This record gives sequence, structure tokens and C-alpha cells, in this order.
Amino acid sequence: MTQRSNTLEVAYRAFGHFQHGLATGEWQAFIDLLSDDFTFCFPMGPYRGFNKGKERAIAFFQYVAETFKEGLSLTLDRVTSNETTVVFEFRDEGLLLGEPYKNRVAVSFDLRGDRICAYREYFGSDGKSN
Repeated sequence: MTQRSNTLEVAYRAFGHFQHGLATGEWQAFIDLLSDDFTFCFPMGPYRGFNKGKERAIAFFQYVAETFKEGLSLTLDRVTSNETTVVFEFRDEGLLLGEPYKNRVAVSFDLRGDRICAYREYFGSDGKSN
């Protein structure tokens, strides 16, 4: 198995757990794939900017679960990858604190072996579906 195919296999497994977390608020399977030195960047709110550590990530995903209590549905649009990074572009929708929500999102996973060592999220949309 090549490095790139292993990276894709791990990333798709992680993305499945990520999607499950958004839908249900259950993040443990995704968290179990994070490296101990995990870092993440988020574009807004209390976790805006650079964040470091698995404990900080656990708090972040709890925050996401509380923000989207009813869960989000996701439609995957595109996947781009190299030997160590995989970017998933998707549309999501649901309720944000009880209000209708739609967005276009890109999440980037950096991988080291069978662990996610970094996560970056980018989003922004006028709410219209394309």
C-alpha cells in the first residue's frame, strides 16, 4: 500500500467519524483518531484561531455538539489529497441553536501514520444551495 492510499484510507475513516459526530453529537470515535499533539484551527467563536492539544479538541467538539444539538446532515462534494493531507469539501445543513442553517465547508486533515495530527476548517456561504 502506498503512503497516499494509506493516508486516504485513514482520512476517509476519520471523515466518517466526523460526519457521525456532526449528525449525532457523538465525537468519541473521531477523538480516538487524534494524535496527542493534535492542533486545530477554527475560523470563529470561542475557538477562533490556532488551538493545541487533545483536551482542547475534546472541549471544541463538545461545543460543536451543543451548538448543533439536532445534528447536521452533510453532502460530500469533493476530496483533494496528497501524501499527508486530505481536504474534504461539503455542504451541511440543519439547525444552529434552533435556527435553520446551511453552509459550505472545507475541512483539512493532516495525518501522521494512522492518526490525525492537525485539523483546519474553512467555511462561509450566503446560505444559498448550489
